[in-house]
Amino acid sequence: MLKLVRRTAALLGCAAMLSAAPAIAQDAAANYPDKPIRLIVPYPAGGATDILARMMAQKFQEEWKQPMIVENRSGAGGTIGANQVAKAEPDGYTVLFSITAMVQQISLMNLPYDPLKDFIPLTQVAVSTSVLAVPQSIPANTLPELIAYVKSEPGNHTYGTYGAGTSSHLQGALLNLQAGTELTHVPYQGAAPLMTAMMGDQLTATFFDAGSSRQHLPKFKLLAVTGPERLSWLPDVPTLKELGMHSFEPRGWFALFMPKGTPEAIADKFTAQAQEILKMPDVREKIESMGLIPGGMPRAEFGPFLEAEAKVYADIIRDTNITLN
Repeated sequence: MLKLVRRTAALLGCAAMLSAAPAIAQDAAANYPDKPIRLIVPYPAGGATDILARMMAQKFQEEWKQPMIVENRSGAGGTIGANQVAKAEPDGYTVLFSITAMVQQISLMNLPYDPLKDFIPLTQVAVSTSVLAVPQSIPANTLPELIAYVKSEPGNHTYGTYGAGTSSHLQGALLNLQAGTELTHVPYQGAAPLMTAMMGDQLTATFFDAGSSRQHLPKFKLLAVTGPERLSWLPDVPTLKELGMHSFEPRGWFALFMPKGTPEAIADKFTAQAQEILKMPDVREKIESMGLIPGGMPRAEFGPFLEAEAKVYADIIRDTNITLN
């Protein structure tokens, strides 16, 4: 009888603890944030990712009256910084600012974390588009003309990228597959050397990130853009979909994440504030001035979106036989 009483008491105690957990989480969210937040950017300072992260951090500080400290933890294609966040205390005080590569890497690398399971997706901050560009010296003004030109001299043409496994690499390989061309992949260590090579007529073509390359795009012939519709500031440049190509609809993105296990109430509060910031006219103006599209996708949609994106890129990587070996 005594054992039964003790067991009943223990069960009642567990039930009380479980019922109190939501209330504790709500209290934590109500007081959040009450100390500085670390915003981890897994890429070097100065790029579009870093610029957007610092803009968001400044706005969060103004709204919440708590410091948001941007830390650049670059290396290994962004995986070093992402892994730091994945392993961080899930209390809402360590946040990741990442990009599309996060889900592309699932099919390209052995990662120390699972991008779809070890993070809570919060919201997109901005969306980017790629532009298929060729130097002015290339005798092609349209995509069909480029394809014909490359096929007329098999093995003699190249496409440059921001590096192996990047979006520009995947897009170039997909173009080769669908157009039947043999553009040789030439990877560069980032945007600056790729731009230099294109301006020096060292390449036949590339897929530029429209936002980070916007000021230089008038120097090239622009044949097509990725994404589901044309860019408002490049209205005369058709989409690859319009030109009969498929699987070029995905756009790049910049987004916020927290470690798995972060209380939902805190994740919701952070996301709601981020979305309010993204509605601010000066923030939207800044994002658009970078050639990007303001984000703000709801949390309920962002998770399924990432899963769908991962599958699209997995199919592209499989079909084009891309490896990082």
